[in-house]
Amino acid sequence: MTPYKISVLVFLREARGRHLLIKRSKAPNMGCWSPIGGKLEMALGESPFECAIRETKEEAGLEVSEKDLHLFGYIAEKNYEGGGHWLMFLFDCRKILPALPADGDEGEFAFFTREEINSLAIPPSDKILVWPWHDSHSKSFVALRAAWETELPMDVVVEQK
Repeated sequence: MTPYKISVLVFLREARGRHLLIKRSKAPNMGCWSPIGGKLEMALGESPFECAIRETKEEAGLEVSEKDLHLFGYIAEKNYEGGGHWLMFLFDCRKILPALPADGDEGEFAFFTREEINSLAIPPSDKILVWPWHDSHSKSFVALRAAWETELPMDVVVEQK
């Protein structure tokens, strides 16, 4: 039996509304642009909100609290890239990022408009599941599950919206 890997993605913007993305230098999604995020420290009992707060500070240098974050969804992905199951919590950050963070071990940062993101090298799951649902539900809530087979998600199910 394969246990879930539990993670968060945090969508940050600067004053002009452009999204902060990181070009990942590590797996998963190495070489692809995506929102910041990371895995929960489950041995510590870290909650998704605590993880989002920690990752926002570690990766973007921005101090946030629970009130700055809106949980707008989760995606349960079975067999992602043939390597396991992921439960990913999606957060929209209401606090504006004042400047571009310095590049680091996790990768390089840049700001992009939503339209520019469509032409970037982004993970297949982000293109199919993450960004479309961010566009339509970042101010509300959606719960999704998807089973992956090769490069395409199969049986995408909206569990709640």
